[in-house]
Amino acid sequence: MFLLLVTVSSIVIIAIAVWSVIRYYPPLGGSGRARVSQESRLRIQQSINYVDGKFVNQTPTSMSMDMKTTFGLLAEFIKGIPNGKPRRSVPVERMDTLHIQDNEHKLTKVTWLGHSAIFMQVNGLNIMLDPMLGNAPSPFPAIGGKRYSQQQPVTIDQLPLLDAVILSHDHYDHLDYGSIQQLKDKVSMFFVPLGVGAHLVRWGVAQEKIKEHDWWEQTDFGGLTLTATPARHFSGRSVQDRFATLWCSWVIDAKHTKIFFSGDSGYGAHFAEIGEKYGPFDLTLMECGQYDERWQPVHMMPEETVKAQQDVGGKLMIPIHWGAFTLAMHSWTDPIERVVRAAKQYQVALTTPRIGETVIVGGADYPTSSWWREHE
Repeated sequence: MFLLLVTVSSIVIIAIAVWSVIRYYPPLGGSGRARVSQESRLRIQQSINYVDGKFVNQTPTSMSMDMKTTFGLLAEFIKGIPNGKPRRSVPVERMDTLHIQDNEHKLTKVTWLGHSAIFMQVNGLNIMLDPMLGNAPSPFPAIGGKRYSQQQPVTIDQLPLLDAVILSHDHYDHLDYGSIQQLKDKVSMFFVPLGVGAHLVRWGVAQEKIKEHDWWEQTDFGGLTLTATPARHFSGRSVQDRFATLWCSWVIDAKHTKIFFSGDSGYGAHFAEIGEKYGPFDLTLMECGQYDERWQPVHMMPEETVKAQQDVGGKLMIPIHWGAFTLAMHSWTDPIERVVRAAKQYQVALTTPRIGETVIVGGADYPTSSWWREHE
């Protein structure tokens, strides 16, 4: 009887602890129903992309894996993969903070910060895309897979005031609690998909600094037209909020320059639709990593990345979503090697900057070195 009492008590304590973490641990975010504002909840419910209590993709997209596949995947993660991480820390180009502050010439300058994080200067504005600048894409960074680089190209305190942060979705490798905590007082506006604002509000961002978007919704901001466009993916930060917030790609139209940011996406007809509506694009920032045949519907293979580039009418592409973390079962250089081969085969123009190296859109030269081969 005593043993039974101890067992039941232990189960109850564990259950309460788990519930408390889910309910009160800030990095898990705030997309639960109790935290979503009334205005946001109404907009979510009215969205044509919200069906039977969840957001859905334009193309039917299965997220299920059978038990055999799940256990096989777990075994692969435990075993590890050859060349899954660099042999040593990947060096970065340190950004010149004085050069960052000099934004008067209004050139369009784009700097890849690793994975999908981008610092951009366009129309004299300072903008960040998916500013995940933390050391691990996890709600518990101490036990998450660490970033390949020991340093960042720039620290948050070195950044100038930001006119805007643009978010594609709420996964940990794109929306980072620690980064937002450090950034939030430097940002004038956050542009996010439907529902994602609740995370920011919970983390101390004022509601009036957040503008939520459904697919195809546009906002004029500082001479830019920002359009949230479809992606084929999913969302969620906790055990109860998968599909509770929307995911998207973005069109950034500066009139003289057009940029497309893919966010995370499997390949689909939406790329051609975006190209038809808004293309061609002077520069695209296209996901090419963290793929697997088992989840191909929500993450493109590198060859599909090149196809998507053709669909949207991209003139020049920076491959992103690689080079910082190991989140899939391919070698860390496989994404860039494959996308370079496919781009060459189909005569698609690529630029391959080092992490922290700036690309000037419309400039005479673009970085094209195979720098990653120095660190395999």
